[in-house]
Amino acid sequence: MLYDPLTYDNLMMGLVFHFQKQPQHSLDEAASIEGPGVYALYYTGALPAYAPIASGDAPIYVGKAIPPGSRKGDAVDAAVPALRRRINEHAKSIGQAVNLDADDFRCKALAVQPVWITLAERFLIDHFRPVWNLCLDGFGDHDPGAGRRNSERSWWDAMHPGRAWATQLRSVKTQAAAEERVRSFWTLDGA
Repeated sequence: MLYDPLTYDNLMMGLVFHFQKQPQHSLDEAASIEGPGVYALYYTGALPAYAPIASGDAPIYVGKAIPPGSRKGDAVDAAVPALRRRINEHAKSIGQAVNLDADDFRCKALAVQPVWITLAERFLIDHFRPVWNLCLDGFGDHDPGAGRRNSERSWWDAMHPGRAWATQLRSVKTQAAAEERVRSFWTLDGA
């Protein structure tokens, strides 16, 4: 069989290779991260639910930071600090959670040409299978606003209560159910 560098798997492995070469930073050091692109958060704390990844080698969450205007097809300014802004938003969410400490997190980022950002995020999620992306959805959510207060709290907010806006949403999911969901995820995902 002939090698095809443009298959999904080969493109994914190329991106993962370049991403893994990036240095890890504390969340406080995110101020030095420039441009749009993809990023990952790594957990090194002592919560038992995250023991399989507490070494900090596998990300707990993968995300993308798209510059303003790119969704509408506007000209994109690659100098906009989209990565820094998004990581700082996440640091704020982590800081508000009653059972997380921002000092237990590291981040890694890769600036990417805007047209490839969504695909790069998909590659990283497919490769690393982060628990906050695939099991405890809701970490990257924003305040839905007063008109949507009838929404349910996310699995992430059930597991990590404390975001002020999330406390105004309907509480249907429990922390115990979220913890069980994570345990099942590790079992099913082979961690």
